[in-house]
Amino acid sequence: MIIETAIQKASLDLKRNNIKNAILDSEILMSQVLKKDRKFVILNSNKKLNNIQCQKFKKLILSRLKREPIAYITGKKFFWKYEFKINKKVLIPRPDTELIIEQVLEIYKNKDRINLLEIGIGSGCIILSILKEKKNFLGKGIDLSKDSIQLCKTNAYNLKVNHRLKLYKSDIDNFNIGKYDLIISNPPYIKKLDLNYLDKDVIKYEPRLALDGGLDGLSEIRKFIKKSSELIKKRGKLFLEISHDQKNEVKKILTDNGFYINKTVKDLAENDRCIISTKK
Repeated sequence: MIIETAIQKASLDLKRNNIKNAILDSEILMSQVLKKDRKFVILNSNKKLNNIQCQKFKKLILSRLKREPIAYITGKKFFWKYEFKINKKVLIPRPDTELIIEQVLEIYKNKDRINLLEIGIGSGCIILSILKEKKNFLGKGIDLSKDSIQLCKTNAYNLKVNHRLKLYKSDIDNFNIGKYDLIISNPPYIKKLDLNYLDKDVIKYEPRLALDGGLDGLSEIRKFIKKSSELIKKRGKLFLEISHDQKNEVKKILTDNGFYINKTVKDLAENDRCIISTKK
């Protein structure tokens, strides 16, 4: 079977199962089998696959038919300008989260050196992208998951920023190291009752710990803001990713904890997605 035929057949199967981007997904998984990029796959569509390659491709497509996300099947995800190793223990980086990087780089464009903290590092995609862009920034990251810590270490080493990053396995309540110019977080903010309405790709495979924001979706956000008010320097900034309908509640929690609001930033779909605030 040639590459083009295999991709057409696979994409039809994916479409029948209501999987969006069926052709793109098929091309990415073929790239994984051939250990080549998508460009190679497209330009060599008449190349014949051997039996081992056909079987590997079928196996990967079967995983996708079970709604396993592409990033978990391939073990990697592109975010900002860089490729990150990903596994099922961490949330898959989303394009909307890149706006945090954009805002940090804009606000700190004239700053050569700051200390920043990320609460809940996951794969490390946010803090590592910032450290990669700003060569003298120093970072610390905390996470409850030892798997996240290990994965972030690997990504930091691959991006050659490991010497400017310290990681701690800790709950935010028990973390008392340092004072920071900037704290960033993409906390769990989905309401517990809304979890079952998420796409199957998300709820079946992504870690619930990184999604579940409690009954009102704000329990972790409250905790993070309260602790951040103690860890942040005066005039330091807090960047929080939020759900599209949480702006007013989160603003109130911030002002109650001694922050004033700089701005709310919208995502690619024009939904409120990030609140930037400053400690009074």
